[in-house]
Order: sequence, then C-alpha cells, then structure tokens
Amino acid sequence: MGFRGRLNVSVIPGGLPSVGRNAGAALADTPFVLFLDADIEPASRSLLRQAVELAQRKQLHCVTTNILCRNGSVTDKLFYLTNNLFQYLSRIHRPFSTGMFMLFDKRRFDELGGFQEQVHFAEDYQLSQQVARRRFRIVRGGVYTTNRRLQKMGHFRVALLFFATAFNYWNRRFFLRDHKYWRA
Repeated sequence: MGFRGRLNVSVIPGGLPSVGRNAGAALADTPFVLFLDADIEPASRSLLRQAVELAQRKQLHCVTTNILCRNGSVTDKLFYLTNNLFQYLSRIHRPFSTGMFMLFDKRRFDELGGFQEQVHFAEDYQLSQQVARRRFRIVRGGVYTTNRRLQKMGHFRVALLFFATAFNYWNRRFFLRDHKYWRA
C-alpha cells in the first residue's frame, strides 16, 4: 500500500517550528498528522506505513522512530544512539519524542492544544510528554539526519542542553527562555 497518491504536502510559513507545525496541522483533515524536520530522510521506504499501521493497531496518540546519522563521526553517531536510548527509557516515566519524526493522532493533537507556540525550545519534547505512556511507541527503523547542529553548537553544549531539558521537564519557565538553539 503506497501513500504517494494520498499525500498532500505543503510548505507552511511559520517562524519558530511550533508556529509552522500548528499552522500545518490546522489544515490537516486526516486521522494522523506527521511532523518531520527538513533535514531528515526516512531510513526505509516503509517507515511511514509502519508508523501509521502501528498507530492504528495499538490506538496510539504518538509514534516516533530512531534518529540515525549516516555521515557523522563516531561521536555524532554515539550521540544519536544515546538520544534513542533515552527515547526508549522515556516510556517508563514520560514519553519523549523529537520533532524529527513525530506521527500524531490528529484528534489527540488538537485536544492537547498542539505545540506551545510561546515555547522557544523543545516544543516537541513538551508535547510528547503529555501523551500517556501506553499510547506512545517507537517504530523500528529510523530517520537519517545531519550532524549540522552538533557541528555548530558542539557536542558538549548540545549534551548539556539535552540533560538540562530532561531535568527541567516540570519547569515551564525553562522552555520559555531563549537557549540560542535556533541560532545555531
């Protein structure tokens, strides 16, 4: 079953990612809405189908996948491997998904109010935390991304920001501050 004939892909003007993502989701009239970062590439042709089928079969609200770095250094690949591990561990406490690949049940997305547009950083993390653990899964496979952000910000700074985010999940003011993430 292919999706090519059923996809309506549009570029939506926005600003910060949450603004553009919410604007795009508002136009969607489908049961699911898929959020992708611009610099990702599915690792397999069947990734989207697998995610939709998993979401339908298990009545999930959010499905994500692993992040892979094809052309990065060993350190880059280790960094993304660690990120993937935290995604899997997040199913124990609070779901954690990045916006690189986030398939959302449209009805639940709307009920949650979408991405918080006033948030300057990790809007995807904040939204995924609101999903019940039993309604969140990670589909096998992954998406390839670049190591652009790691090169611009540095591994140490990205790691510090990642851990600060994890330890401030309850602190709304942390997410309202400008961490200079989007300037990198």
